[in-house]
Amino acid sequence: MLSGAVRLTGWRRTGGGWVVEGVLPEDYPLKGQCEDNKTKPCQRGEQLFADGKHLTRVMSLAELKPGTFYGDYRTNTVYVGDDPTGHVIEMSRTQTAIDKSAENVTVTGLTVERFASRPQAGALQVGPGWKVTANEVRWNHAVGIMVIEGDRAQLSRNTVTDNGQLGIGQYKSAGVRITANLVTRNNTDGFWIADWESGGIKSTRSSGEVSGNDIVANRGIGMWSDIAEYDRRITGNRIRDNAADGIRYEISYAGVIDQNVVERNGFGTGRGSGGSLWDGGGINVNTSTDVQVRGNLIKDNRNALSIQSRTRGDGPRGTYVLRNVLVEGNLVVMTDASSTLGVVENKRSPAQPGAITFRRNSYQVTGSQDRFAYGGKSLTWPEWQQKGFDQDSVTS
Repeated sequence: MLSGAVRLTGWRRTGGGWVVEGVLPEDYPLKGQCEDNKTKPCQRGEQLFADGKHLTRVMSLAELKPGTFYGDYRTNTVYVGDDPTGHVIEMSRTQTAIDKSAENVTVTGLTVERFASRPQAGALQVGPGWKVTANEVRWNHAVGIMVIEGDRAQLSRNTVTDNGQLGIGQYKSAGVRITANLVTRNNTDGFWIADWESGGIKSTRSSGEVSGNDIVANRGIGMWSDIAEYDRRITGNRIRDNAADGIRYEISYAGVIDQNVVERNGFGTGRGSGGSLWDGGGINVNTSTDVQVRGNLIKDNRNALSIQSRTRGDGPRGTYVLRNVLVEGNLVVMTDASSTLGVVENKRSPAQPGAITFRRNSYQVTGSQDRFAYGGKSLTWPEWQQKGFDQDSVTS
C-alpha cells in the first residue's frame, strides 16, 4: 500500500472542537472550480480521515461539527469536530505516489490512497508506454490516475474510486487504452459538477480507446472528451447514475460512441445547470465534427441525447463546428416526463443543412409525445420526422 497520509497526534480540547498545530504545509497557489464557488473548499489538497473515514472540510471554525474538519492555513492549525481520543486521525500530505519520470513502466497490484494531489494532477502520474493494471486508487484529493504526455499507455482492470475530483484523466496523450476499469463515486471533495473536470474520466487533446469500463455514480460527467480530441473511440462501457452527462464529446473531431449502456445520468447537477438540452443528456455531442453515435442503449437519462451547435473558435484541425454527426441504430428510452432529445443551436452558429443525420433508431417514449427538439421548438414525432430526421426509425 502507498499512502500519502500522516498521522496527527497532540490534540487538545478547545471551544467546540479539538485542535492540533503546526501540521499544515506552507500556503500555496490555489486553483480549481468548486461547486461552492464562494468559499471554494475543493482547492485545498489536505484531507482528514478518522479511522479511515473521510471527513468533510468546512471553511470556517463556526461551521465545525461532528464529521467535519477545518484547516486554518494562516495560523497553521487543524480542528476536528469529534473527540480524537482513541482514534487514528490522518491527514493527506504527500502530493504524488508515483511520478512519470521514465517510460515503459508497469504498475500493478498496488493500493494508492490518501494523497494530497492538486487539482488536475494525479496521485498516480502515468507516462509513455506505461501499463497500469489491477490497482486500487482511492481517496486521493484530485485525480486518481492522470496520464500526461503518456502516448501508448494502457490502464486496465483498476478500481478507481472516491477520489476528490476525477477518477482518470488524460492530457496530450495519443493511442491510450483505458479498458475494463471500475470508475465510481469520484468527486468527493466538492469540485464543480456540471462543467469542470469532475466525475469519472476526462480526456483532453488526446486519442485512443475507452472501452469495457463501468463508470458509475460519479459526481460529474461519466466520460468527457473535451478540446481537440481526435480518433477517439468510446465503446462497450456501462455508464450509469452519474450526476451530469453520461458521455460528453465536446469541441473535438473524429469520434465513435458505440455499444454503450448509458442509463440514469444527469440528475445530480447543481450550480450553473438546469434541465434543458443546453445542459446536456445521456449523450451530449457539442460542436464537434465527424462523430458517430451508434448502437447504444440510452435509457432514462435526464435528457436522452443533446446535439449542440455553439460558437467555440478554432482548433488544430480547423474551426470547431457541428458537422457530419451520425446518430444511428440506438435504442432510446425516455420514461421521465421532462426528458427530451434533439438539436439546440445558438444564433451565431446554426447547424448547417445535412450536418446531423438520425436514422434507424428505435424510441420508447412514455407520456407526452412532444419530446423532440429542433429550431428552438418542442416537436412531436411526426413533426420531428417532417424536419428530415429519423425517416426510417420507429417509436412506441
